[in-house]
Amino acid sequence: MDKILITGANGQLGNEFRVLASRHPEVEFIFTDVAELDICNARAVSEFLSLHKPSFLVNCAAYTAVDKAETDRDAAFRLNSDAVKYLNDGCLQHNVRLIHVSTDYVFDGKSYRPYNETDATRPATVYGESKLAGERRLSTFNSIIIRTSWLYSSFGQNFVKTMMRIGAERNLVRVVFDQVGTPTYAADLANAIMHMIDHSKANKFTPGIFHYSNEGVTSWYDFARQVMLLSGRTCRVEPIESKEYPTPTARPPYSVLNKQKIKQTFGLQIPHWEDSLKKCMELLLK
Repeated sequence: MDKILITGANGQLGNEFRVLASRHPEVEFIFTDVAELDICNARAVSEFLSLHKPSFLVNCAAYTAVDKAETDRDAAFRLNSDAVKYLNDGCLQHNVRLIHVSTDYVFDGKSYRPYNETDATRPATVYGESKLAGERRLSTFNSIIIRTSWLYSSFGQNFVKTMMRIGAERNLVRVVFDQVGTPTYAADLANAIMHMIDHSKANKFTPGIFHYSNEGVTSWYDFARQVMLLSGRTCRVEPIESKEYPTPTARPPYSVLNKQKIKQTFGLQIPHWEDSLKKCMELLLK
């Protein structure tokens, strides 16, 4: 029986793997978060891999507090870069295939067309710098990097759940309309990763960088409107410019990812973001 080790199993994506595991009885999933495995400890990583001998490791662990990272640089780099090196070294030592989740923040967001995997990386934030540093610590023949964007789920804290809460509490919310990208339902990403693992077992492991988000393009304003509509909230969503909603860290104005490579390489069909949002909302509204 194949074993798949999931790190960061208490996060949005990790929890979606817990749900998905029940549909894959042919696989033994090993779910870890910091309590079970401290991936910032190189020795602990190596010993864990030696003991459990997984075939694949999916790294869902990350420091994702974008604003906090600006003043907490060491912690961001420790989890997003150093820990990735320890996972990479351990996977090479124990012959484990590594799938690592990265981010659209490795780009500066100043493009005018969807980002390809080969486009120049220019992170504009400490968070983006730390994630890019992590990418660069991975081997080119033993690892897959999946960059994703605007992740949400029925688990954890995210934009969808925040909008639902605000919609229940207020009559008006102001949301930026000049930041454009694509939401990604974490359940879809988990399914895509499982599809990639199955493809790797049936064919051959294809290392490299791949982009994944749901299909379509939207703004945070339109995303918020759709959440209100699907949840039956009467809260009005008002569009504003980013300069009217200052944050400690500037957000990428454009973060649409080109997904042709992942679709062609693995034969993936990717759902549209509106369809996936409906599925997530149905779970949240139960």
